[in-house]
Amino acid sequence: MTNSLTQRRSVLAALSTLPWLSSAWAQGTMSHDMSAMPGMPEMPAMSGMAGMHSGAEAVTALAPVEAIAAGAPLAALKKLVNTSSKPGVFRASLRAAPVSLAVMQDGTQTEFWAYNDSLPGPLIEVMEGDTVEIEFINALPQPSTIHWHGLPIPSEQDGNPQDAVPAGGRRVYRFTLPMNCAGTYWYHPHPHGLTAEQVYRGLAGLFIVRAKNDPLHAIPERHLVCSDLRLSADGRIPANGANDEMNGREGQFALVNAQRQPVLSFDAGGRERWRIWNANSARYLRLTLPGATFTLVGTDGGLLEKPVTGLSELMMAAAQRIEVIVDAPASGGVVGLVTSPVERGKMGMVPPEYPITLLTVDFSAVKPERLAALPALPSSLRHIQPLGAAKAKKRVVFSELMSMAGGVHSMKFLLNGQTFDMQRVDFTSRINEVELWEIVNEADMDHPFHIHGTQFQVVEREMDGKVTPEPLLAWRDIVNTRSGETVRLKLVQRHKGLRMFHCHVLEHENAGMMGQVNVI
Repeated sequence: MTNSLTQRRSVLAALSTLPWLSSAWAQGTMSHDMSAMPGMPEMPAMSGMAGMHSGAEAVTALAPVEAIAAGAPLAALKKLVNTSSKPGVFRASLRAAPVSLAVMQDGTQTEFWAYNDSLPGPLIEVMEGDTVEIEFINALPQPSTIHWHGLPIPSEQDGNPQDAVPAGGRRVYRFTLPMNCAGTYWYHPHPHGLTAEQVYRGLAGLFIVRAKNDPLHAIPERHLVCSDLRLSADGRIPANGANDEMNGREGQFALVNAQRQPVLSFDAGGRERWRIWNANSARYLRLTLPGATFTLVGTDGGLLEKPVTGLSELMMAAAQRIEVIVDAPASGGVVGLVTSPVERGKMGMVPPEYPITLLTVDFSAVKPERLAALPALPSSLRHIQPLGAAKAKKRVVFSELMSMAGGVHSMKFLLNGQTFDMQRVDFTSRINEVELWEIVNEADMDHPFHIHGTQFQVVEREMDGKVTPEPLLAWRDIVNTRSGETVRLKLVQRHKGLRMFHCHVLEHENAGMMGQVNVI
């Protein structure tokens, strides 16, 4: 597999020296009929070929980054109000609909698609064991669903693409959360072929499940939702282009809580607990806070067994969530939370990428004496039981395939050599049975693996024949797989029914890098 990847990249390097080909890539256009070239009618994808597509693609003039004002105080997330008076029941409604908002400094209106007119969508906060009843009203011009990303709930309540609510329709999602599922989750649409557009137009919201015995409950908590936005110069949200479909969409505006570079005024006590969502369609995050370190205390599915201290950098693939403790640095002052570029194998003529300041953290209210008095964090956060011996094994292979048949460029993102078919069941699993899943990335790009309805434990990773045991026992529903890497994980499904598994670069999911497992 490694030799194959190297060979494809060597061919690309040779082709890129041709002046006409380099020019076509640089312009993002290429309509030459390459099907006459030996070996070109159908071949595995090659890095650097995203610009190859039939016909010239219109170039949309984008708004400058300064079009959205920076420096406002960090806004708290809007919370969804519980209309139930019954203990242990959370009842509310979510309406997905177009809404016009002026996010640009000059007052230009942009039409977003949003839940309850809110960007990001409202935060739902519940307790373990609660029953959740959400009426979904679809006022979009497209069918949609609400997928409750990461939550261990029944399949028929999880917003599968088979259960799309038509435009103008409505339905009620109803589920009871099990104990021991406290964690940081989110919700977003999942209609096949439409998910990426609905998310990049604004449809994504937050979901926190809390535990009654949270050992970190006394620490002031922040919610940081990282997303991006692309706006044309006239304020519209433009459709995806060929490079977006290839690499996943990344907008020119990197936002936190739908704000550009807001200011976080750090708690005077000197310590905060941050829940961070990577709610981007495709952008990976490599976070640093110069002068400060992070203590990792939680992943997608909740708290770790014990804190991981002294981290200078946090890496997050698309759709991942983490919980960290941040202590103010002794130097105080004002510091930027920065995300640096992540090499994930993008194809085509990718423009230069630079570090981006997501927000500014103002530590000026923190006094040195408060830092000296900070107590030690608990040495134990909770117990995580390792999943036992696997009774079954599944193998998932990510790959890419390019075709130039008939002079028309097409790109397929494949899972086990196939694109998604809603009528096909790829695997069968048994309820309550531990399984070992092997996720093999034979593609040129990184692909974050996600499965619905459960959390998993990563066991080990293999690259170039070297097997590395996973150092962290944690519950996750997203794991990145690098090009040429194999990730092995264990999981158990606790509900019967159909479950999706897919790459969570949403454009890749749209293009068919998704499968189905039926739990019996």
